[in-house]
Order: sequence, then C-alpha cells, then structure tokens
Amino acid sequence: MADDVFKALADPTRRRILDELTDRTGQTLFEICGRLVTKHGLGLSRQAVSQHLAVLEAAGLVSTRREGRYKFHDLNTAPLEHIVTRWLGPKTPQTPQTPQTPESTP
Repeated sequence: MADDVFKALADPTRRRILDELTDRTGQTLFEICGRLVTKHGLGLSRQAVSQHLAVLEAAGLVSTRREGRYKFHDLNTAPLEHIVTRWLGPKTPQTPQTPQTPESTP
C-alpha cells in the first residue's frame, strides 16, 4: 500500500491535484481541470487529469462519490497518516530517561 502512495506522490501533477483538493475537497473533474489551468498554468486534457485521479484513487489518497450525474473527488489523508506514524511513531511526546549510574543508586 505504501508503494502505491509513494508512486502517486512521485508525480508533480498529482501533488498539485492533491493541493487543489486540500484547498477545496469535493470537486468534479471539470472543476479540478479549471483550477489546474488558472492557478498552475497546466493545460492538461480531461483524460490526462482523469488518469492522474485514477492513480490517486488506487493509492487511497482520493475517494469518489456520485450524486446524480456528477462525480465528486474528495481527499483522503488516511494513507499519509499511516506512513507518518510508521516512521515518526505516535504523536505523544517522549521524555528522555536518565540512566542510572552507580553513584546515584542508594
């Protein structure tokens, strides 16, 4: 699963799509294409953006929902949280333990 996430994050276009979904989740393909053009100057076809979204969805970073004839794309941060906790550990602060020396033991 982590390999899929890293593969999805390796492409700068997919990272920009995630940035756009971070700014405003629940966008349609048309809205994402429009924001990529206006904010980033990326003139990708709808098919290209759709393929990028498919990779992000396969990695679990994007989830979709249908309402009528519209398909909305939502950001899912759970795979990223899994990776962060894997290498950085839990979010609780750790207090350093002082070693016992022979002089400090009673």
